[in-house]
Amino acid sequence: MKKLILLTLILIILSCKNKDTENKIAAVETAQPIETPFIWEGANLYFLLTDRFNNADPSNDINFDRTKETAKLRGFKGGDIKGITKKVKEGYFTDLGINAIWMTPIVEQIHGGTDEGTGVTYGFHGYWTKDWTKIDPNFGTKEDLHELVKEAHAKGIRIVLDAVINHTGPVTEKDPVWPEEWVRTDKQCSYDNYENTVNCTLVANLPDIRTESNDNVDLPPQLIEKWKAEGRYEEEVKELDEFFERTGHPRAPRFYIMKWLTDYITEFGVDGYRVDTVKHVEEYVWTEFKVECDFAFAKYKKNNPELVLDDNNFYLLGEVYNYGVSTGQEFDFGDRKVNYFDPPSFQSLINFEFKYNSKDNDYEDLFTHYDAILHDELKGFGTVNYLSSHDDGQPFDAQRKKPFETANKLLLSPGTSQVYYGDESARSLVVEGTEGDATLRSFMNWDSIAKRKRTKEVLTHWQKLGQFRAKHPSIGAGTHQMITEEPYYFYRSYENEDFKDKVVIGLDLEKGKKVIDVSKVFQERVMLRDAYSGETATVENGTVTINSNFEVVLLEKE
Repeated sequence: MKKLILLTLILIILSCKNKDTENKIAAVETAQPIETPFIWEGANLYFLLTDRFNNADPSNDINFDRTKETAKLRGFKGGDIKGITKKVKEGYFTDLGINAIWMTPIVEQIHGGTDEGTGVTYGFHGYWTKDWTKIDPNFGTKEDLHELVKEAHAKGIRIVLDAVINHTGPVTEKDPVWPEEWVRTDKQCSYDNYENTVNCTLVANLPDIRTESNDNVDLPPQLIEKWKAEGRYEEEVKELDEFFERTGHPRAPRFYIMKWLTDYITEFGVDGYRVDTVKHVEEYVWTEFKVECDFAFAKYKKNNPELVLDDNNFYLLGEVYNYGVSTGQEFDFGDRKVNYFDPPSFQSLINFEFKYNSKDNDYEDLFTHYDAILHDELKGFGTVNYLSSHDDGQPFDAQRKKPFETANKLLLSPGTSQVYYGDESARSLVVEGTEGDATLRSFMNWDSIAKRKRTKEVLTHWQKLGQFRAKHPSIGAGTHQMITEEPYYFYRSYENEDFKDKVVIGLDLEKGKKVIDVSKVFQERVMLRDAYSGETATVENGTVTINSNFEVVLLEKE
């Protein structure tokens, strides 16, 4: 009897062990790889002028009789929201590793043209607002914006619009000045201290919104007349009443504009705002704006749970002109320093010094500099690096002689990368016959991409680096460590809860056989893939060997 009981116990124990083993095997077989999280601090952000990127609807190229002859590249050229959507659908941005698109303002622009000293100009750039509540027909319609957000989100691409609270558009024969309680026109900024940067007009004939005012003001008569003619006056007023009742804000100019801008979040589900002319507005305004943006984003997510991409907060990126990360969180007006990160407002600021850092430093010094800052003074926040832009007259490589170095430094530096449209295709930033910033704003060079071998080679390089960056948050948001100085190899690592990401990168290498020390990063017998060449190799004795005809190596786990 005792033998029978003992045998039974042994069988039960063996059965339990077998089941435990089977469960473990099943768990391994059904375990899903952890999805790569989207992290704004390491994003690959594509910045485009809506009017200058792609024209998919020639029927909307002329509106409001904007037919005056303009100076070169200072009129509308036909680019529209549909054109952006078309490229999203074609996979252009995905192939480039872009996971966020920032587009210039799409609100209705002044109807007239004006000459600021550089020739007759229309508001093709989007920064000359006439009506914040309506999309300019030159750019498209509400339906077009809905489709863009839908198609972009389907490919994991975020949409960032551009917010202007500082000023209206210039005054023209078709665009009367807003009432005095709304704008100031009598004092132009001299930029020599805080007061002379904030409470003044940026340039002549650019009415400055009285963002400091807490006085109740009526709607501008020209807006009332316009809305009544369009048959939407009652609805707009009703929504404004509800906004002011909910918030308790005075009917001051800045709060009207905040309501109008956050409507684009609630209705379309855009993911962020790049905010224009930040330092020309009182800093507390941006904290107020953040509160309203966060409220609108939460409302959109609640109303559209099936469309929510992830648990990221609404993204606010500030343009504090001439801010550089070397000053940490503060911007110095000369007589006063302001922190635009705290109290809470901006998640990131555009970094105007990156182009100088890139010119003055080699790869390692550049990468080490940004790694140190982002994990110290700017820890918990971010920076957006660029090498060319729409209003920076001294880009890193205006004549596009260094497109490969530009890609390496921009896309492999710690921080968020801002690719300006045409960076990836060497679109020239020197256009003969232009005045001022018009030279930076030519139409996207699609023809060159299609026909020129050199352009295709440049684009391929940007695509390889961009896709690698998008796949690996460690590149922009991780920590940097050099492996060897000559040949130059480094690794990046990022860890957040269950997600871990490590890569090894080599630049300016010899073509052919490359023996790479990866002992600090990857374990023995791990299979690695060089995303640049497509070659694979196994770690043996702490090294991998890649034989490729390229000067770049991008190593990741296979």
